[in-house]
Parts: sequence; structure tokens; C-alpha cells
Amino acid sequence: MGNEQLEELRTQLDGINDQLLELINERASIAQEIGKVKGSQGLNRFDPVRERKMLNYIAEKNEGPFETTTLQHIFKEIFKASLELQEDDHSKAMLVSRKKKPEDTIVTIKGEEVGNGQQRFIVGPCSVESYEQVDEVAKAIKKEGIRFLRGGAFKPRTSPYDFQGLGLEGLKILKQIGDKHDLAVISEIVTPHDIETAVDYLDVIQIGARNMQNFELLKAAGSVNKPILLKRGLSATIAEFINAAEYIASKGNSNIILCERGIRTYETATRNTLDISAVPILKQETHLPVFVDVTHSTGRRDLLFPTAKAALAVGADGVMTEVHPDPAVALSDSAQQMDIPQFHEFMDNLEKSGLYKREKTAVK
Repeated sequence: MGNEQLEELRTQLDGINDQLLELINERASIAQEIGKVKGSQGLNRFDPVRERKMLNYIAEKNEGPFETTTLQHIFKEIFKASLELQEDDHSKAMLVSRKKKPEDTIVTIKGEEVGNGQQRFIVGPCSVESYEQVDEVAKAIKKEGIRFLRGGAFKPRTSPYDFQGLGLEGLKILKQIGDKHDLAVISEIVTPHDIETAVDYLDVIQIGARNMQNFELLKAAGSVNKPILLKRGLSATIAEFINAAEYIASKGNSNIILCERGIRTYETATRNTLDISAVPILKQETHLPVFVDVTHSTGRRDLLFPTAKAALAVGADGVMTEVHPDPAVALSDSAQQMDIPQFHEFMDNLEKSGLYKREKTAVK
């Protein structure tokens, strides 16, 4: 008799579970619709006033046997899950989201594909200082079969008294060197009105960490037909980084390369803290190519090789690093730049590690 009664009660519970499941899913569908309406109106999805009102209503209606705090905890979990559903729905709509476009985006730069599974390197001096300086670095990277030359022409610096770059003259030098050695050139632009000029001189426009949330610059970059290399901000979350890329894509330019360059933490052993886990997260969440800047993330020459290995091992599409003919006299960031022999040793060691294979075009 006892077993029969137990089974009957369990059957009743199963029936109630079915009803609860149906009601929870129905509630979730309505919550998703609310999320769409809020999104169309530009409203925040989380409404603390509304949540408090619902929790108070539960307290008023509860007649036991559950404690009110227990029921409120259960409903708060349902509210949280509903909010996550709304956010997931939002991410599906984002142009840079892998949910929107499952296949990888391949960015073509001067005939070279980025994001096609072949790992690339972007190499060059921190700042463009002279034609001769950039030319010497260009010859070195050409010997390694590398096609992407970087160099800072406009330099947003922490101190207003530090070297700010050669500006337009720096862009002209980069273009001359790029044409001479058949290299694609990459440099940072810091204001929207420089975009038009940059299009004439650069193969890739870089938006640096300090400008990741310069929304007018992002929109201007999205309005041109030129690949954009977007660096993660100093204290930006991954979600904020992805949304910055969305600003560019929303204006019509989907040729975007993301670059993890370290974030600011309490650690002082390195210039920044390299968030290596950001690479697989960005690869999962977006369809865009992802690079790692090992120079700015560490600020230390002795850590460039191990962090580059980590970047390649974790699935980065490429590595960015800095090389100067004579780092000791560099006008910016001398401690983190390799000289040319160190650079060749760096590439040799990466090939020996088995994580990188030189292109056949490399001349040693």
C-alpha cells in the first residue's frame, strides 16, 4: 500500500513538473519578445525596478510551505536565465558574431589572406623615425617571408611630452617602403578626419588600444573599404571589445582583424597582462581573425618568444611584434623592441618549436 501511494504521489509530481516546464518555456519565449522590443527601443535589458516589483509580488502571494526567500531565490535564477536568453538573442543579431556567420572571415591584404588557417606575422618598428630605419627593418622581414610591415606614424602617448610620431610624413615613408619591397603596410590612425588620408597610404588601418571606444573613429573606419586592425582597450572586457568591432561592421566594413594586446591588471612584472584565453573566446564568439601583440602585452624583449609560442599554440591567426635596427636609441618603447639579429633568432626558434613553418619565399 505504501509503495502504491508513493508511486501515485511521484506521478502527480511528474505531471506538475511537465506543467512547470511548459510554463517556464512559455515565460522564456515572452521574455525573448520583451528583449526584442527593448532592443528596438534602445532600452537596457536589465530593469532592476521591474525585478524588485516581481520579487515583492512573490513575497505577497506566498502562503508556504516554502520560505519567501527560497522562492525569491528560485525566481531570481529564472529572471537571470531569461536575461541571458535576451543577450544571446542580441549576439545572434551582431554582424561580427559567429552565430550570425558560422564560417571564418578571411581578410585579404595585398593578395595575402589572413584568417585562412595560415599563421601570419606583422612586424616593424614602434615608431617610424626615418626612411633608412624603416627600410632596414623591411629588408629583414622580407628575408623571413613576412609580408606585413607595421610602423607608428601617429603615436598617442601617455605623456604629452613624449614623441608623438611623424604624422603624414611617417605615412609617406611607410608607403614608399611598402611599394619598394612589396609589403603591406599597417599604421594607427587616431582621429576620424585622418581616415581619408590613411586610405591613400595604408593597406591596413590600425585603431589602437586607447581608441578602442572612440566611437566616431570606429564609425569612420567602418565607412571605408579598407581592412581594419582593432586592438583591445587597456581595461576593456571581451564583450566591450566585440562591440567595438560591431561599430565598424555596422557601417559596412567587415574586413576586421582583432588584436589582443594585454590588459591592465595589478601585476607589474609585465607592461600589461596578456589575456591568452581571449584568443579562443574571440575565435568562438566571432568569425573574425585574431592576432596577439606580444610586444605591448609584455613590454619585455625576453618574453616575446614564449608568449608568441603561446599565441600560436592557442590558435591565434597571427602575431604582432616590434623590431628596430638599434632599440637603444629608439624614440619610443626601446625596452620592448628586438634588434634585427634578435628578430631572426626569434623566427628561427619559432620554427624549431614546430608551431610555425617559414614560407617558401623566405630568403636566409
